[in-house]
Amino acid sequence: MDMKLSRLFPVVAASAGVLALSACGGGGTTNAANSSTPSTSASPTATTTVTTATPSPTPTSTPAEPPAAQPADNGLCKSGDVKLSLGQGDSGAGSTFRPLLIRNSSAKPCTIQGFPGVSYVAGADGHQVGKDAFRDGTKGNAVKLNPGQTAAADIQFVNVRNFDPGTCQPTPVKGLRIYLPQETASNFVPDDGTGCASTKIPGNQLAVKTVHPA
Repeated sequence: MDMKLSRLFPVVAASAGVLALSACGGGGTTNAANSSTPSTSASPTATTTVTTATPSPTPTSTPAEPPAAQPADNGLCKSGDVKLSLGQGDSGAGSTFRPLLIRNSSAKPCTIQGFPGVSYVAGADGHQVGKDAFRDGTKGNAVKLNPGQTAAADIQFVNVRNFDPGTCQPTPVKGLRIYLPQETASNFVPDDGTGCASTKIPGNQLAVKTVHPA
């Protein structure tokens, strides 16, 4: 063999070996790259819960109560405007007649008209004894009372001994409860005596006439 050729063959063989190694190495690199690629898996979808806040009830304001209406000043005499007392009277035919004196003790004029309500009262609780006074006659004219002036209404007190005791049921009384005409509050006039507790007596134990100037 030619000496030149024999020198060339080892170089060629060595080059071929290098190429073969390069080829093998290239294939290994490709496989490694392919095997190192991570597989992608779908992540579970997160569920988000949205809580809607319930609005708090709006507090409602309570309107203030209107002030109590004051009673209209109609100019009539009220229980607090007067002082009451019993005047001196006369007796006859089984009865005593005495005027109920109504004096305006207030600082303003007031008017009174009609029949006062009159009844006997007894006991610590002031309970009524028997029937109310009978209204005798007709309603009179209005009487205007300036401060300090007095009107009167005549009351008949029947002697209850004129009635059968079993029917009358005689009861000690402490005085009279008086309602001025068109008034709902009462006044008390002390006057010890005796009344009929029964409401079935044949007649009236008390009678009252309309108010008139004193």
